[in-house]
Amino acid sequence: MVHNVRLLAARVVLAVVAVLLALAGPAGVARAAAPEPAHAAPAAAVPKVLRVGTEGVYPPFSYHAANGSLTGYDVELIQQIGKRLGVQVQFVQTPFDSIFAALESGRIDLVANEISPTPERQAKYDLSAPYISTTGVVVVGAGNKDIRSLADIKGKRAGQSLTSNWSQVAKKAGATIVPIQDMDKAMTALAQNRVQVVVNDELAVRNYLNTTGNKQVKIVSTTDDKTDSVFAARKGSGYMPQINAQIAAMRNDGALQQLYDKYFGSKAQQQEKQAGSRSSWQIVRDNLWPMLLATLRTTIPLTAISFVLGLAIALLIALMRRSTIAIVSWLARAYISIIRGTPLLVQLFIVFYGLPQLGLKFSPFGAAILALSLNVGGYAAEVIRSAIAAVPQGQWEAAETIGMDYRTTLRRVVLPQAARIAVPPLGNTLVSLVKDTSLTSVILVADLFQKAQNAAAPTFEYMGLYTAAAAYYWVICFVLNALQGRLEKRLNRYVVR
Repeated sequence: MVHNVRLLAARVVLAVVAVLLALAGPAGVARAAAPEPAHAAPAAAVPKVLRVGTEGVYPPFSYHAANGSLTGYDVELIQQIGKRLGVQVQFVQTPFDSIFAALESGRIDLVANEISPTPERQAKYDLSAPYISTTGVVVVGAGNKDIRSLADIKGKRAGQSLTSNWSQVAKKAGATIVPIQDMDKAMTALAQNRVQVVVNDELAVRNYLNTTGNKQVKIVSTTDDKTDSVFAARKGSGYMPQINAQIAAMRNDGALQQLYDKYFGSKAQQQEKQAGSRSSWQIVRDNLWPMLLATLRTTIPLTAISFVLGLAIALLIALMRRSTIAIVSWLARAYISIIRGTPLLVQLFIVFYGLPQLGLKFSPFGAAILALSLNVGGYAAEVIRSAIAAVPQGQWEAAETIGMDYRTTLRRVVLPQAARIAVPPLGNTLVSLVKDTSLTSVILVADLFQKAQNAAAPTFEYMGLYTAAAAYYWVICFVLNALQGRLEKRLNRYVVR
C-alpha cells in the first residue's frame, strides 16, 4: 500500500507541475505578444467601445434611477461625448476606492466619476480639461456647535473615502480620517455621531440634503479652494485631445450648461424632493424583483460553481496533505496556510486586479469563481483530510487483502464512509460561501448585494433594502440547511448502531 501511495503522490506532483507549466506557457506568450504600451497609441485612437468606470452610487453624478438604469451628470456627459465622437460607451460600475486599480489593470479605459486633478493624478494619468467646478463644504451633526469652519476640524474624526481629494483636504486641516467608502454612508455615520465631520463636494451634499430632507446634519461652511472635475485615462492613452475638444464644443454650444441645469438647477432640486417622497415600503417593493433576479442569475450560480470546483481542489489538496512524499505534503500545507491566512477580500483583489499585470485576465464572474474556489479548497481540504483519517485503518487493510489498489480502495471504500463524516462541516462551508459571495461586488460582479447598494445610494433607504438583501441570503441558507439535514439522514441510513 505504501508503494501505491507513493505512486499516486508522484502522479499528483506530475499533474500539478503540468498545470503550472500550462499556466506559465500561455502567460509567457501573452506577455510576449502583448500590444504596444498605451503611450504608443496615436492621438486619434479613441476605442470604438470606450469602457468607462463609474461608481453608480454617487448621486447626482453617477447613480441608478428608479427603473435601475445608470444615470447622473457624469454618466450623461460621457454618453454625449461618446455620441459626438461616434464611439460606443460601455459603463463598468466600480467602487471608487478600486476605480484607479481597474484603470491601471486595463479593465476600463476612462474614469468618469467627478475626479479632481491632484498633482499625484496628473503625474500618473492622462487627465481631461475640467468639465465642472465646485467647492467643498464642511458638514457636521445638527447639534454640533464646536465646528464652524474647516479650521475647527483639527483632531476631529472625519468620515472620508481614502482615495478622494476631500480626504486630503480634511487630513491637511488636521482631522483624523475614518475610512468610509461612500458619501451617503459617511453622512449616516455623521448623523449617528460615529464621526464628527464630513468634507465633501457641495453639489453632492446639497443633492443629498434635498433628496433625503435629513435634518440631523448641516452645512456649516465652505472650503476656501475650488476644485475641478476631470476624466482620467491611463498615461499616454492618446485620446484625451479628442475628449477635450468635445468638452469645449459642448461648452460653446450650451450643451454643458443644459446638462448642469438638468441636475443642479431649481427644477432638478424639485424633482429630487419628489423622488425622496416615496415611502420606504415603496422603495423596497420596487427593488425586490431586481434583487431576486440578481440572486437567481449571479449569487446562486456563483455559489454552486465555486463550491463544486472548490471540493475538487480540496480533495486533491487533502490527498497531497496525506502523502508520505515530503515535498508533496509541504506544498499542500503551504497552500492551506496561504488560503486560510489571508482574507478572502484580498484574494479577490489579487485575482481581479493583480493577475492582469502578469498577463492573466479574467472576467468579473470568472475571477470571482477562481478566488472563491481556491478559498473553499483551502478550508475544505482539512475537513476532507480529517474525514478520511477518521475511517478505521482496518478498512484500508481489508480492501488490500482482497486485491484492491489504492485508488479503488479510496473510491469504493474510504471516500463513501468519509463523506458521511464530512457532510456537516462541508455544509457549514457552503453556507459561509453563500454569504461570502456578497464580497464579489467589489470586483464588479452584479450580485444580490450590489443591487441592494445600487438601490440604496440614491434613495438612502439602507435599513429596508439591506434587510431585504439579508432575507434573501437567509432563505438560501435555510434551504441549504434543510437539504443538508436530508442528506445526513440518507447517508446514515445504513450505519450500524
